[in-house]
Amino acid sequence: MTDWRAVFVGFVVATVIGIVGLVLPGIGQLAAGLVGGFVAGYMAGGGLGRGFWHGLLAGSLGGSIGGLLIGVAVGIAGLTLGPIGGAVSGAAGIGIFALAVAISLVMALESALAGMVGAAVSS
Repeated sequence: MTDWRAVFVGFVVATVIGIVGLVLPGIGQLAAGLVGGFVAGYMAGGGLGRGFWHGLLAGSLGGSIGGLLIGVAVGIAGLTLGPIGGAVSGAAGIGIFALAVAISLVMALESALAGMVGAAVSS
């Protein structure tokens, strides 16, 4: 059974560290995914598989929200440039979707591995 409290806390930790980590692009987000997944796995406990699952959920939720924010930012930028900007923004939508999926996958996988470590430490 999924412990949604652990997933939510891991997501919040990853989000807060990710926002603070904007000072160090890339490294800050990597650390955010790792720490958030570790927290989710640690709180869920119960073995490696359970830690993997909870870290995966926390990381994929964070990656999805991050990808959505990138999409909204590009959409707003396109709207401010008028009809031509809207067309460019629409064409870039496919690339934004691919970037959002890639961000979600990377954050989910690193968080899942950190969740396994967190579950192992809690046991």
